[in-house]
Amino acid sequence: MQARRRECRVKRGFGSSDTPGVKLIACTECHAQYDVTPMVPGSEFDCRCGAVLEATPPMASEAMVRRCTACGAVAKDSDETCEYCRAEIVQLPQRGSLICPECMARNLDDARFCLACGIAFEPQIPLQNVPELRCPCCERWMAASEVAGLLVHECPKCHGLWAPDDVFGSLVDRATTVARERAARGEEAAPRVEGGNPAAQGVEYRRCPACDALMGRRNFRKRSGVIVDRCHEHGTWLDAHELERIAGFVLSGRAASAASAERRARDDRERQAARAAAIRLQTRDSGSRDPDSSIFSTRRGSDPVASILDLLVSILN
Repeated sequence: MQARRRECRVKRGFGSSDTPGVKLIACTECHAQYDVTPMVPGSEFDCRCGAVLEATPPMASEAMVRRCTACGAVAKDSDETCEYCRAEIVQLPQRGSLICPECMARNLDDARFCLACGIAFEPQIPLQNVPELRCPCCERWMAASEVAGLLVHECPKCHGLWAPDDVFGSLVDRATTVARERAARGEEAAPRVEGGNPAAQGVEYRRCPACDALMGRRNFRKRSGVIVDRCHEHGTWLDAHELERIAGFVLSGRAASAASAERRARDDRERQAARAAAIRLQTRDSGSRDPDSSIFSTRRGSDPVASILDLLVSILN
């Protein structure tokens, strides 16, 4: 069972590639960028907008440096550093393998923006090349899908959502925005799915669909009452209606109150730790003045009761 759970499936027709660098293509309809490095050249796949794209990278063309490749700001011919981000501007760049999918200009491999047209390089992985994962709730295979441009896995049976670690925060923000827009239009809050599997009753530990390790149970923002399953290495699992409950918690204002309470608790912990450190330092310094003194022995001629009392007062203060 464990070996089967760790298995993943990738649709046929896509393999690995030993070619260095990233090969980008852009959709002519929505301009979404895709990294087709591991795909078979000439194979087709579906864009998120519905257009059919071909995994054929464009031919490169040499172009003059007109933009900062670190931030995309306009660069002058004489500039050696960017006026905005202070990154170095190389007017005669080395030959790189990153080709702009819009203007076909050749860029250095680590460029974030095209040196010619200034577009940001934001490659996505074609959905056909994303592994399917096992649902941690009902064991069904989950295919990758997009929710508002975010790559997630949704179970076709229980409608739970698997959100990778770099997607979860954006997914919550998007759900909150949709709920706020509906409320502004006077629409009633509607669940994402009808008849989906609700949150588990009682304590139930589930396995990460990526690594099969048991996930931890976390109360979202510690005060929401929405218990999510989280793998620290890979992502977060949400039962069918938990995303809507989280969005409602954020919209209610309780999320902001929870964040403020957490900041106050953190400040209190820091103050207590600082006070404890000061007490330890004071106690250590007091002991270093007289090596023969301790709480059990006093200086000659001194009152033992007064010495112990003084020590207790210094600790409490």
